[in-house]
Amino acid sequence: MSLTPLISTYSISKSYGSRALFSNISLNFFPNERLGLIGPNGAGKSTLLKILAGVDSSDSGKIIQKNSLFTTYLPQTDQLDSNQTIEEVLLTSLPKEAEKSDYTQRIIHITQQAGFIYLNQRVAELSGGWRKKLAISRGLLQKPDLLLMDEPTNHLDLEGVLWLEQVLQTASFAFILISHDRYFLENVTNRIIDLNQQYPEGYLKAEGSYSTFLEQREAIIHQQLQKEEILSNKVQRELAWLQRGAKARTSKAKFRLDGAEQLKNELKDVQTQNRQSKTAAIDFSTTERKTKKLLEAQSVSVSRGEKVLFKNISLQLSPGQCLGILGRNGSGKTTLIQILRGELSPESGQVIHAEGLKIVTFDQRREQLNPTDTLKQALCPLGDNVLFQGNSIHVTAWAKRFLFSEEKLNLPISQLSGGEQARILIANLMLKPADILLLDEPTNDLDIPTLEVLEESLKEFSGAIVLITHDRYFLDQLSNQILYLDGNGKAEFFADYHQWFTLNNNQLVKKNNLISKSSKSQEKKIAQGLSYEERKELNRIEQKITKAEQIITDLQQQLYGSEINNDSEYLAGLHAQIQQAQAQTDQLYQRWETLEACNKDS
Repeated sequence: MSLTPLISTYSISKSYGSRALFSNISLNFFPNERLGLIGPNGAGKSTLLKILAGVDSSDSGKIIQKNSLFTTYLPQTDQLDSNQTIEEVLLTSLPKEAEKSDYTQRIIHITQQAGFIYLNQRVAELSGGWRKKLAISRGLLQKPDLLLMDEPTNHLDLEGVLWLEQVLQTASFAFILISHDRYFLENVTNRIIDLNQQYPEGYLKAEGSYSTFLEQREAIIHQQLQKEEILSNKVQRELAWLQRGAKARTSKAKFRLDGAEQLKNELKDVQTQNRQSKTAAIDFSTTERKTKKLLEAQSVSVSRGEKVLFKNISLQLSPGQCLGILGRNGSGKTTLIQILRGELSPESGQVIHAEGLKIVTFDQRREQLNPTDTLKQALCPLGDNVLFQGNSIHVTAWAKRFLFSEEKLNLPISQLSGGEQARILIANLMLKPADILLLDEPTNDLDIPTLEVLEESLKEFSGAIVLITHDRYFLDQLSNQILYLDGNGKAEFFADYHQWFTLNNNQLVKKNNLISKSSKSQEKKIAQGLSYEERKELNRIEQKITKAEQIITDLQQQLYGSEINNDSEYLAGLHAQIQQAQAQTDQLYQRWETLEACNKDS
């Protein structure tokens, strides 16, 4: 039985000024949609998502939605009121006809899953990662038929990304998301659409995971390159024939002349498509230092107030090494990089640099960029040429190397996208020979083609690299050691990302085992039927459930009382009581279901 599409697009097109983003896009999006929308920066991914959400409109074509379709749209930048509390944000997002009491339990469930503790905390006090979690939680609370998400993993730490993965893997709604996180795409999507002018239709759709898409993309690009070569050979043969000159302008000669012109146009179209796959040319400079020990940290410890971020970290950086740093937002990852660089001093311990050590840093806050500077000033502060690996390169050619057109050179930095700003920082890094690269979230806002080139360049870098990134694929490709910071003083080394994930995933595995054992126990009870004592228990259990639910309701009502606004200790205790009461109620329901099933079968 075929499914009715939630949304269908018919030949929609969109341009900004003289630049066409996309044209003649015809797609269907279904109730079981788990779609990853990818493509190079500037391809129109965010615009297409806005059009599907009804926030923007297409220049031509039409869109048809299923009747009563409820869509929730989460843009890259959250639309949260900084003056509201977490609780107020969630309550004000409910449908007008909704009863607050009906959503109380759902709010608690969603916020507990996301890791929120103090619901009376104001949005203004939240970090970027927690704001992103709140925006996603608000979208989930609305129970949409279709959830549209633009870069939902941006600002989330690794544990936040894993949380979102679990939510989406068990989702009862359809979703379309834009992401450059390749592991995330692999784990949550069942279809990929690559919006890219390198394909004949302007996009490629692939059923299956991201890895399946990669196989199809490689095959299609190979076919297009073969087609270009075949057409080029045909054109050369026809041009050679025309140059010899036809004996007479016969109809046959005119036919070949027209055919040659058609072949030239077809070749030009294929060449244009194949050139669309052009990526930034990234190549980092090294000092070629042969010193085995570039940097050594000895028993380094740091605290923030009474909180210990990490203690007694000892590590050594050598040429060819890439150390990946993992941890939640606020666990001290950036602080550690600042200490390794010498920008901050540790509370205890020391960092020893090799003599004349050259360190280059990529700052995730992008404070190295002056928003009022033009692109030309940012790429080439002095004169019109840059010196790269001993060669003088004009700023126009240097800009094109990072996919900037000459027309953009006079634009201020503030008008450039996040991905374009990241490419400027990478360009500046390339001009500085380094022994050590300290990279703090270099992958933010970069499209997948640029990520792939950046990976290959860093693999060839002969110095040492310290890498902070939430991009697990990027981390896995480059790092040969992982340092995990839990933010509470613990620092632990792992061989690679997969070892860290396996060990830190044990709790989830244990939980699944408990659920499995509980399920088997229920099946066994059903097969045996009820004993006399179990029948008595069944008669009493409904009353116990009623009392247990009342306890939860009473506790939840206290969440909305004014007396807890400034008492975080009381609120934490109240949450613990609610969790305990809910666990007891769940056990009673589980027991009731088991007894009831046995009673029906006996």
